[in-house]
Amino acid sequence: MKILYRYILKAHIGPFLFSFLTILFVFTLQFVTRFFDRFLGKGLGFFVVAELIALQIAWMVVLAVPMAVLIATLIAFGSLTNSSEMTVMRAGGLSLYRLLVPVLLAAALLSVLLERFNNIVLPEANYQAKLLLKDITRAKPNFGLTENAFSGLVDGYSILVRETDKDGETLKGVTIYETKKDEERTVITAEKGRIAFTPDYHYLILTLLNGEMHELHGGGKKEYRIMTFDKHRFVFSSTGYGFERTDGSEIRRGDRELSAGQLFAMGTQFRERMHDAEEHIGNVVAHEQDAINRLSGLGEPVNLTGTGYTAEKRTLALQQVEKMIARIDREIDHMDRSKDMYNKYMVEFHKKYALSFACIVFVLVGAPLGVLAKKGGFGIGAGLSLIFFLLYWSLLITGEKLSDRGLLDPGIAMWLANIVMLAIGLVALFRVSGAVIGSGR
Repeated sequence: MKILYRYILKAHIGPFLFSFLTILFVFTLQFVTRFFDRFLGKGLGFFVVAELIALQIAWMVVLAVPMAVLIATLIAFGSLTNSSEMTVMRAGGLSLYRLLVPVLLAAALLSVLLERFNNIVLPEANYQAKLLLKDITRAKPNFGLTENAFSGLVDGYSILVRETDKDGETLKGVTIYETKKDEERTVITAEKGRIAFTPDYHYLILTLLNGEMHELHGGGKKEYRIMTFDKHRFVFSSTGYGFERTDGSEIRRGDRELSAGQLFAMGTQFRERMHDAEEHIGNVVAHEQDAINRLSGLGEPVNLTGTGYTAEKRTLALQQVEKMIARIDREIDHMDRSKDMYNKYMVEFHKKYALSFACIVFVLVGAPLGVLAKKGGFGIGAGLSLIFFLLYWSLLITGEKLSDRGLLDPGIAMWLANIVMLAIGLVALFRVSGAVIGSGR
């Protein structure tokens, strides 16, 4: 039996490694192609770009491993069926369920390793990639400008660029919002612009052409002004720019840069804030109700329209009600923000384990598919695997969106894809096993 189990596992190793490396290559090529224009002509060193790509490979591994498991299982069992080895094994008294035992054990081990990777390697890789991108942006400011997206490249300003030329310095469709002044609002638009350092790298120059400057001055009297210009130049100190590696102590980790333990701790913190906000709402209602009741002089609830309630007290009572509503609105806002953050952190928490467990799920899906496919070629295996992995990924993304909107619990949202795929796999496995049994007889 051990020899047979080793033979079955050996049939999986080749397809798994080949598909894993192929998927990594495709993801890496897609990443490089997508950001090639941002790397090209930026004067970045080869090793800096190579390090950035290497750090990005971490999240690719998380997706590539479950998909490679699915392809390998499908191809291996397809080959066993196509070569009639499955029939011989069945004739020897082995069911499809027993043949799955070594594969499931290997998938369980792989699932544990992937979970460790998700909690140790991936968060640190994401964080280091974030630091490296920030360092690159400081050295090459045009790298920090993304087309059709707001950028906080310069403190106090939010910059939107519709298009950037290949030279990396010429900008088109520029919109700038000045955010550092409380009593003044300034919006600047320009058809074109250029961004570059001075020769000594002491200043960052943003030159705008053919634009308008809209200014709204606050204070006691509102004043709105529009100025047009053919050329306008912004000069910023380049302090903080120039490529140099930072230790990252001043940069906060995001949800994708935390381990499961840290994510759970953050989720617990925001859940407690939600409960605190609920308690505060109850306390506010009780406190304001008591204040309104005391206005009657009786210390008990009264009808505001009653004859014993004076107009002055009625006005005070209404003011108390408005005050209560305002405080409740603030607490509800706090509670909603805490709930959003709770969902955000818990989604990432459950995703780490859901993606790891997918290795086991895809074995149960891939085995019956392989028996049905029979041919067992890489093309068929990759094609069927891609279909089912897209289904899995779409369910995962849908669950994440529903959780972000507060329509579904984060745990259910992230495990929904595994539940659906597991159900499909078990049904297919039951039917295929019955067909194999029938053919064996």
